[in-house]
Amino acid sequence: MEKEKSGFIARYVKIIVVLAVIAGSSSGIFGNVIEAPSMAIGFWRLTMGLPFFAIPVLLKQRDVLKSISKRDYILTFIAGAFLFGHFFSWFNAVKMTNIASAVVLAALHPLVVILITVFVLKRKVGIRPIMGILLALLGGALIAGLDYNQLSSGNFLGDVLAFVAALCMGIYFALGSEVRKNVPGSAYVFLVFFACWICFVIGMIGTGTPALGYSGKDYLLLIGLTLVCQIGAHAVFNLCFGYVDSLYVSAWESGESVFAIIMGVIFLHQIPTSWELLGSAVVVIGLLFYNYSTNLEEKEEENEL
Repeated sequence: MEKEKSGFIARYVKIIVVLAVIAGSSSGIFGNVIEAPSMAIGFWRLTMGLPFFAIPVLLKQRDVLKSISKRDYILTFIAGAFLFGHFFSWFNAVKMTNIASAVVLAALHPLVVILITVFVLKRKVGIRPIMGILLALLGGALIAGLDYNQLSSGNFLGDVLAFVAALCMGIYFALGSEVRKNVPGSAYVFLVFFACWICFVIGMIGTGTPALGYSGKDYLLLIGLTLVCQIGAHAVFNLCFGYVDSLYVSAWESGESVFAIIMGVIFLHQIPTSWELLGSAVVVIGLLFYNYSTNLEEKEEENEL
């Protein structure tokens, strides 16, 4: 199944990706204020979000589930396992290290996607889009202030987990983009979330993490996390893979730190530093250049046909 060409998502997909990134940028804030352990956060996030996709698919698309190949099922469940790895690593990272370190390290996933795209999937990636991505990542480093003391003041294990979150995110994006060529969006979202949920169930049992007993505030925040980040961000990312490739989604997702700063001003009244303002400007320029470059290359490919 080639990239889907018609419908609302096809028409506005690039705007939808940006809106999903804005929704996902609140994840760090939720992860910081929820007191429940990371395993429980991920478990409840998937438990609350899964029915939104499971019920429609199981009622109306059982024929689609039967038509999916064994290969795509395997890749989907592997993607779900890497999504579990991303969630678990990220929520532990933001609790164990400073946000500056976590944001910069976790934003490295476009590099993972580039490596997979070029060396595993054997696809050509133009130098101009890569330059745009690198410029956006430089902006992310500037947002952290390029302050060595700040970056090194966090817990080392937290920094490692933030980097692991980036690796898992990159592989999850790349696999999702590959499977979505053959599997419709709603079915894929259900299956990848279901696989991730199974991993969290195993994790809850294996670590003895209780599912109940947390504060009412935590459960309300978990509902917000599910609606905004799980459904509003990750579900939308997976749906968009049928219309744009994983590198496009990953590149824009690396600009999450800019929206996180804006949310900090609005909700936490945190005034950004000069480094954060400069870094935000560089990120935006890098992403706009990436978007311009990809559009230019698409037109050049069309002209060659």
